[in-house]
Amino acid sequence: MKDIVVIGGGAGGLAAALEANDSTLDLLLIEREKHLGGILNQCIHNGFGLTEFDEELTGPEYADRFIDAFHQENIPYLLETTVLEIRKEADVFFIEASNQQKGLFTIKTKTVILSSGCYERTRGQIQLPGDRPKGIMPAGSAQRYLNMEGYLVGKRVFILGSGDIGLIMARRMKLEGAKVLGVAEIMPYSNGLTRNIVQCLDDYEIPLYLSHTVTNIVGKDRLESITISKVNEQFKKIEGTDKNFDVDTLLLSVGLIPDTMVLESLNIDFHPKTRGPKVDQTYQTNVEGLFVCGNGLHVHDLVDYVSQESRRAGKFAKMFVQKPFEKSKRTIEIQGKSNIHYVMPSSLNLNVDKGEVQCSYRVTKKAEVGTVTLSQGNTVIKTAKVRFMAPAEMEHITFSMRDLANTVDPITVSMEVVK
Repeated sequence: MKDIVVIGGGAGGLAAALEANDSTLDLLLIEREKHLGGILNQCIHNGFGLTEFDEELTGPEYADRFIDAFHQENIPYLLETTVLEIRKEADVFFIEASNQQKGLFTIKTKTVILSSGCYERTRGQIQLPGDRPKGIMPAGSAQRYLNMEGYLVGKRVFILGSGDIGLIMARRMKLEGAKVLGVAEIMPYSNGLTRNIVQCLDDYEIPLYLSHTVTNIVGKDRLESITISKVNEQFKKIEGTDKNFDVDTLLLSVGLIPDTMVLESLNIDFHPKTRGPKVDQTYQTNVEGLFVCGNGLHVHDLVDYVSQESRRAGKFAKMFVQKPFEKSKRTIEIQGKSNIHYVMPSSLNLNVDKGEVQCSYRVTKKAEVGTVTLSQGNTVIKTAKVRFMAPAEMEHITFSMRDLANTVDPITVSMEVVK
C-alpha cells in the first residue's frame, strides 16, 4: 500500500512529488514515457524558467532542474508504465497499470496526484471539410517528429490555429528549410503569447490571417492544397474571401484538452470550460484523496505556472495523508463573471487552510489596462489594476480567506476594461 502515487513525470508531476515527498511516506511516481520530463523534452526552444528560476532556459534544461532534484531525493518511480484506470473502493485507490516487464498489475494507494498533461485537438474534433489525405497532423506531433526523431514532416506548410505550439512550429519549420505559407486563426486575436507572435511570425515574415479558417482540403494520397476563408462574428464563412495555398502539410494548433481518461471509472465533477476536473483550493476533486494539477487540470500558458501550482497540490496531498481533511458543511463556489472565461479553483473548503488562496483566471477579451474585482455578494474582497491582459495568457489574483464574508455566497471574479 502506497501513501501517495503521482501519475505523470513532467513539470507538474515532478514538482508535486518533490513537495509531497517525506521520509515517513511511501511515495511512487509513474511515467508512461522512457524518460522523465514529459512534453518539455521536445520543446528545444527557449523561454522557460523566467518565473521559476529567473533564467531563460530551453524545455530540456528546465526539465533537468527538476529531474536532478527528483533523483537527489531518491524518490521511487516507474518509467514506460501506462496507467489504464483508477478505481476507488472504500478509502483505497486501485491503479491499473501496465508495462513491458510486469504486464498488467495493480497498485494500491491512499492518495493520488494526477498530473497527466493534455492532448491536442485533432481534425475530427474540429470537423474540417474536404478530402482526407496524409499530411494533416497536430503541431505537437510534428514537433516531436522533428525535435526527437529528426524527421521533417513537410516542405510546404500551412498552420491552422495560433496556439503557442503552432507559432513555435512555424518558426521551427522555416529554420529547417520548409516554406511556411501562413497561419490562420478563427478568432479575431491570436491565441498565443505576444512574444511568440513577434519572435516566431513577425521576425520571419510569416503572415497571420486573423478571423480566418480552413474551408476546404484537397488531396488524393498526400495533401495538395487548402483554402482558407474569412469568417464573421458567428464564425460563418464570408463569401468571396477565399485564399488558396499549394501545400503538402497542414499543422493543427487548435487547442489542448486535459487528459483525464483514466478517471472514467470515478464519479468526477468536471468544469464545463476547462474540461478538466473541478477542484477546491487544495486541488482535491470531489473524490476524496484525488488531487489534480498542471495541464491535466487546466491548460497553462507557462510551464513555470504548472510547477508552482503542482507544488501546492503536492503540499496539500501530503497534508491529507497525514490528516485527512474534514468534509466541509460550508463550501463556497468560485465563479467567473464579466469578461472572465473561467477561474480555478472552483470552490473553497472552509475547513482547510485559513491562509492565502491563489486564483488563476483567463479573460475573454484583450485589455491594455483592466480592473479585476474579487467579490462575495455585496462585499468587495479585493481589486487590482492589471496591464496587458489577453485570452491566451493566464492571470492570477491572491486573497486571504480571513477576508471572506460570513456567508456562503459565491465568490466572483470579474474584469472591467479601462482601455
